Amino acid sequence: MIRAAGDIINIADAERALDIGHSEAAKLLSRWTGQGWLRRVGPGAYAPVELASLTSDRVLDDPWVLVPSLYGPAYVGGRTAAEHWDLTEQIFLDIVVMTARTVRARNQQRHGANFTLKHVQRHTLFGTSTVWRGRTQIAVSDVHRTVVDMLDDPEIGGGIQHVADCVATYFSLKERDDDKLIAYAVRLGNGAVFKRLGFLAEHGSRSTKLIQTCLAHMTQGNAKLDPALSCRRVISRWRLVVPESWARAVSV
Repeated sequence: MIRAAGDIINIADAERALDIGHSEAAKLLSRWTGQGWLRRVGPGAYAPVELASLTSDRVLDDPWVLVPSLYGPAYVGGRTAAEHWDLTEQIFLDIVVMTARTVRARNQQRHGANFTLKHVQRHTLFGTSTVWRGRTQIAVSDVHRTVVDMLDDPEIGGGIQHVADCVATYFSLKERDDDKLIAYAVRLGNGAVFKRLGFLAEHGSRSTKLIQTCLAHMTQGNAKLDPALSCRRVISRWRLVVPESWARAVSV
């Protein structure tokens, strides 16, 4: 059953592997959990316990493997993906997950790991890459989608200063693809992304084309550079409201 299911075993996996009914599979997994061979990591999801860790509370070396079973359809994104793609050297203690499932609690602790969840519409689950962690396939936003997501919601990027640092790193990558950034932003449909991207690009990129494209996609109304900060200075060119410190830094 472990060979068929991988790192996380669901009731449906037990049904298929053992050719038994749903009720019998659920009872079997529950019994094995009581005997200490499995540990429940979520509703209907179990992790096999290695012999060396039977007396330990720790089962999984890599909590990323929980994402498909507990939150799928979903992908790892935001600051966690930025760390994965080497956009930052900063280490965060949580795992950011963009999930199409209903989110009842934004911050969850599962099996000793901290997850920060953001609910997204199913049609926005694009721009991802598949990575293998152990025997589990996990979707993670590609480097371009990671940048767009953090511009869409600076909070999942660790705040606008960290987002700006990640964007600056992205601009220096050989994998940089401004056309893909724009395509993703258009598909996501949040005009604030273009305002933030254009503003940061104007002060950190030499791409006139990117800046002009962002200007061309500007929407009406003002957006905050970071909704979590006190923003009072309006930069009319970008219809962006920024903190005083940012206004002074760019001599606006």
